[in-house]
Amino acid sequence: QVQVVESGGGLVQAGGSLRLSCSASGRTVSSAVIAWFRQNLGQERELVASITSGGLVYYVDVVKGRFTISRDNSKNTVNLHMNNLKPEDTAVYYCALSKGPVASLRNRLSIKTYDYWGQGTQVTVSS
Repeated sequence: QVQVVESGGGLVQAGGSLRLSCSASGRTVSSAVIAWFRQNLGQERELVASITSGGLVYYVDVVKGRFTISRDNSKNTVNLHMNNLKPEDTAVYYCALSKGPVASLRNRLSIKTYDYWGQGTQVTVSS
């Protein structure tokens, strides 16, 4: 089994920054895709960013230029640097891992691709 733990959430004013961290342990596969999702009350869970073991990244349009995802494959850790935060970024942020490599971008965008999830960390951005 794989264990996933997120950290770094908190309360920040609009325009501020936060760094979220994700640590994976257990029977992890080095080639797995790691992604950040977020979900606010009354809304669907959405993909924010993902990164493959080879460094291919994806960002949802509304965070492009503000968020940066990075990965340390040797430590099975991923960071999400969030800058110029907006109230619309308020959500519970979840880190998720696939079982292994995912060949197509379409599949990397699908929530069904991700099998291992953390408990989530709350990010609140005040206006």
